[in-house]
Amino acid sequence: MSLQATPRLLELVGQSLLRNRFLAIFTLEELPKEVFCLLFTEASTRRCCEILKAMVQAWPFPRLPLGSLMKTPHLETLRAMLKRLDTLLARRFKLQVLDLRDVDENFWTIWSGARALSCSPEAMSMRQTVVDCPRTGKHQPLKVFIDLYLKENTLDECLRYLCGWIHYRRGLVHLCCSKVQNYSMPTSNFRNLLEKVYPDSSIHDLEVWKKCSLNRTGKFAPYLGQMSNLHKLFLAFSYGCELYMCSQQQKVNNIKEHLLRCLKNPLEAFTFCHAYLADRDMGCQYPSLSQLKQLHLIHILMWTTNLEPLGALLEKAAATIETLVLEDCRIQDSQLMVILPALSCCSQLTTFYFHGNETSMNALKVLLHHTGELSKLGLETYPAPLESLNNRGHVSWEILAPIQAELMRTLREVRQPKRIFLKLELHLCF
Repeated sequence: MSLQATPRLLELVGQSLLRNRFLAIFTLEELPKEVFCLLFTEASTRRCCEILKAMVQAWPFPRLPLGSLMKTPHLETLRAMLKRLDTLLARRFKLQVLDLRDVDENFWTIWSGARALSCSPEAMSMRQTVVDCPRTGKHQPLKVFIDLYLKENTLDECLRYLCGWIHYRRGLVHLCCSKVQNYSMPTSNFRNLLEKVYPDSSIHDLEVWKKCSLNRTGKFAPYLGQMSNLHKLFLAFSYGCELYMCSQQQKVNNIKEHLLRCLKNPLEAFTFCHAYLADRDMGCQYPSLSQLKQLHLIHILMWTTNLEPLGALLEKAAATIETLVLEDCRIQDSQLMVILPALSCCSQLTTFYFHGNETSMNALKVLLHHTGELSKLGLETYPAPLESLNNRGHVSWEILAPIQAELMRTLREVRQPKRIFLKLELHLCF
């Protein structure tokens, strides 16, 4: 049988084998790959644990993308397959990578004829087997890929079982976690989990949302220093009413002392949300920020902040930065002038968000003139100028219309805009 066989016929073969469990297990080694994969899909859907255990042992490809098949992990099914893997870990077998991420649906759809037959399943099965996670040790362990989404104080049953299974098989199994999102897990639990994830080699994208004061973030700072493969860092904190207390500035200094300074390699993207920014927190003295492609500062209140360090950072990253977001930062005219010379040097900039700032029409005109040489700029947003607000602080459409037209004339004097918006309650396209 070949891929030319109709998908319906292959499904019927797989369903027939499932009705006879012993026949299915006995004939696994003889099954064509397309039937094997369809049978695996059916067995997973029906949670036929005995058949899945046998099929894991006979899996014909180096990589098993289980996460894209089991959208919702099932503890008994996962436990059954991992137990069967226990019997294989001590000897050589074909499976090299168990991928529990929800990626690569193409692998499964190719067998049903949903994709072009020219796409090689063998080639697809080999993807991300080596480059995603560094080699460790003389003998290559089974690599288990997973993305972590942490929302509770404790891990869910499947993740807890998986981490325990891996923890007691160190040297035989290597957990590779390229993306971690921590929404509410306590710092102590988070640290314990990071120790099991081998953070020094695998974490590429770290996202931390914490409802706490910033002075507690230093507890996991040492682990950031071990993340040699970290490229994207997202930090968001709930500051609440205490933002306006003078003592909050000291708390924010922990970003400088405990987080950014401990990073060993340059970041590709840095996002920082919901906090107050002290004068030196974005200084260019941090090597980790010197080659940024994306810088997002969102709801970072800066109205009393000296932005010269931010300007120095933009100047240093001018050759690489592609996306700059200064959103809802309450930047005022005098502060904006400080960073404009550096902004005008960002030749690779394609996206610039500047809405949510307290900017006059004259300041916006100067800003637009400084973007004249940014030929790659394709998407930009700006706040409605202060002159367009009525005495209630709301945008007056009657006032805004001529201001908008004048700003467009100013911009067209220096370059032809592509997509530009005034950010109000709604997007207003020029």
